[in-house]
Amino acid sequence: MTERMETEAKWTVRGKYVMITGATSGIGLAAAKALAARGAILGIVARNPAKAEEAVARIREAAEGRDVTVDVFLADMASQSSIRRAAEDILGRWPRIDVLVNNAGAMFVTRKLTDDGQEMTWAVNHLGPFLLTKLLLDRLKESVSARVITTASHGHKMAKKGIRFDDLTAKRLYSFPQSLLGGANFRYGETKLANILFTAELAKRLEGTGVSAYSFDPGLVSTNFNQDNGWLARMTMAVMRLFSRTPEKGAETLVWLADSDAVSGRSGGYYADLEEALPAASARDAEAAKRLWEVSELQTRSFAR
Repeated sequence: MTERMETEAKWTVRGKYVMITGATSGIGLAAAKALAARGAILGIVARNPAKAEEAVARIREAAEGRDVTVDVFLADMASQSSIRRAAEDILGRWPRIDVLVNNAGAMFVTRKLTDDGQEMTWAVNHLGPFLLTKLLLDRLKESVSARVITTASHGHKMAKKGIRFDDLTAKRLYSFPQSLLGGANFRYGETKLANILFTAELAKRLEGTGVSAYSFDPGLVSTNFNQDNGWLARMTMAVMRLFSRTPEKGAETLVWLADSDAVSGRSGGYYADLEEALPAASARDAEAAKRLWEVSELQTRSFAR
């Protein structure tokens, strides 16, 4: 009887509600297909309705006749008001959220500001996931156990100086030459560092709630990432694609973190290739993680309705 109860208590994604941002292509779409095959109920957050519907069709096609539920919620992850509307929609339609996957990401070669006054890469890669997670956190806590998984990157190691709290809109950072190691790349690395620090601080704040937090490195993946940033970015990505893994391979650790019982109770870690990994020293700075949380609250609170 005891053995049977322990088996039943093991974590599995089957029958659980999984919310994924950035699921219309690449790693997110590959993960959505894999999680649907494991019996998850899916909600995808997308900016483009047509691409969202196409993604739903591809997820269902991959299910090969199995009954798959996929809800679509529309949001621009660069817009805080859009994220708030999507969160209201999610909370109004689903009484339970078991897994939240913060996967949407972007890199902007030239410095742009959002309508909220935030730099675009920072807004999409860090503030968007931060805000969406906070808005859905109470619902996640209502589950017996739940997980928040955030897509980071080995690219966080480019942010050798840590988070530049004195240059949060990256005005100085984007003044670096726009080469392969220019300001845009450093900014992207900074946002990926923020993903890891956010996860560590989130895990600390969630102790005792039953909600766990994880970040992971998908590796160098062949996707349509960075295709809207001009010919140099496209050429760079074309070269990198020769050495890249498939989206399915890049999604393996994400799917494992969402479905495996092996990581239960191991909140706050950074993972790569199905095992816990050691991020850069700047990603293990507890004081920076705490400061980032406080700054992020200010950057998102200003635009609360």
